[in-house]
Amino acid sequence: MLWFIIIAAVIALDQYTKYLALTRLVNYDTIPLIENVFHLTFVKNRGAAFGILQNQKWFFIVVTGAIMIGIIYYIYREKPESKLLMISLSMILGGAVGNLIDRIRYSYVVDFFDFTLINFPVFNVADSFVVVGTIFLSYYLLFKYDAKKDEA
Repeated sequence: MLWFIIIAAVIALDQYTKYLALTRLVNYDTIPLIENVFHLTFVKNRGAAFGILQNQKWFFIVVTGAIMIGIIYYIYREKPESKLLMISLSMILGGAVGNLIDRIRYSYVVDFFDFTLINFPVFNVADSFVVVGTIFLSYYLLFKYDAKKDEA
């Protein structure tokens, strides 16, 4: 049940912040929170990270759907006991759903966090959860996963 709560919370937070971006940032070029370091900048992202694969809406919908099905299938089939694994998969799934909602609803993903100091791509809450969830998953697979236990 924990995984469902995390997924719902990630989606709710992501969609709420995107709503705020759509209603409050759309008329501004950028709003500096820390001048020349961190801004809020409304961006319609029709591609993936770093703007690659622009205007490939259906490709992203299909790939995201396949990832979601794979994660849900794994959770139901394997019923993993590791909280770290469940949290990481839930964060990834919640972030994926958050961006999928945008792609279906608007044909683009709403991005607004802008680290201008390092010229990093503008991103959103869903992206953040996917990245942090992937870091947690990588940590789990590298340091916590015991392949010998699965062989028994």
